[in-house]
Amino acid sequence: MPAALFFALGACAGCKVASGSTLHESALPPGEVALSVEEIRQSSVTVATISDQDIDDTLVTSGRVAFEDIKVGHVFSPVTGRIVRIDVELGARVKAGQNLAIIESPDVSQASSDVARANADLVAAEHALQRERELLAKNATSQKDYEVAEDAYRQARAEKMRSAQKAFLFRAGAVDAVTQGYSLVAPLDGEVLARNLSVGSEIQGQYSGGTQELFTVGELDEVWVLADVYEVDLARVHTGSKCVVRTVAYRNKTFEGKVDWVAGMLDPTTRTAKVRCTFANGDGLLKPEMYTTATISVAPHKVPALPRTALLHLGAQTVVFLDHGAGPDGRHAFERVPVAVDEALDGQWAPVLHGLNPGDVVVTQGAETLESKI
Repeated sequence: MPAALFFALGACAGCKVASGSTLHESALPPGEVALSVEEIRQSSVTVATISDQDIDDTLVTSGRVAFEDIKVGHVFSPVTGRIVRIDVELGARVKAGQNLAIIESPDVSQASSDVARANADLVAAEHALQRERELLAKNATSQKDYEVAEDAYRQARAEKMRSAQKAFLFRAGAVDAVTQGYSLVAPLDGEVLARNLSVGSEIQGQYSGGTQELFTVGELDEVWVLADVYEVDLARVHTGSKCVVRTVAYRNKTFEGKVDWVAGMLDPTTRTAKVRCTFANGDGLLKPEMYTTATISVAPHKVPALPRTALLHLGAQTVVFLDHGAGPDGRHAFERVPVAVDEALDGQWAPVLHGLNPGDVVVTQGAETLESKI
């Protein structure tokens, strides 16, 4: 065979191989790429099989900072009157029983005079009853008169008890019957957190229908966050679980506490239960009535999950590459498929919501390289 023809046949054979290779590449469906073992090694592509993983799950909900109820005292006035003196400033440290303010009130003298009058009436009624009893024993009075005296005695005794009870209601403060002064006192040791009165202002007492809180005294070294948890998630929340909160005031700071109580009933309107979390607050940053975002750690559970490194974001779509294994030519076929995963959780694993099944082999490293070859 002439040398020219030999080279021509060789050239044609080379064209046939190249043509076959081109046909093979063009035969791949959109979104797929095929690589030889050597190309896989050079591209540093690694794969892993999807399996069930322990996911350290969390619940994210809203919450509100609140006082520890045993560390706060709300001071109201039991008497109606006028503020004549205020003894403490906002933020001051006070001891239990320390004077906070003095109210000039006619209720004080009225209560004292009621007790004195009731005592006198009781003594007089008791004497009258004793006389009627002695006369009845001598048949010197009628049964009717005796019963009238006995009824008067019971009424006088009841009036004494009523007036004494009313005066007892003022026991929380110090009473000065001469000046008609009533002293509001601190119910416990703590800081004056709120003060809602001024000298000369008129206030209405609780026993006359008043509801104005005059002082709030308490400690903020430890506070609660009351979070709302929906019924469907309630079984997964347990006392002792970690709770992390964030506030609007301190966007880049987190506060860590723990769940110490789960409500025994649901709110009938919202179908949520209150979960109370306790937080150390030595720096006083968490203030009552602040709104928070609470993240509560709940019982981990096994779900199909894949490493976060397998995820590739293309615009609004999240995709991964599946490894379908080696074909007849020895090359591995990789397919790009869309998936839905839960990326809100922390950790290396992303739970699979749909799009993949346990046992699927996914690319965990090198997805960007495969995307560039499509």
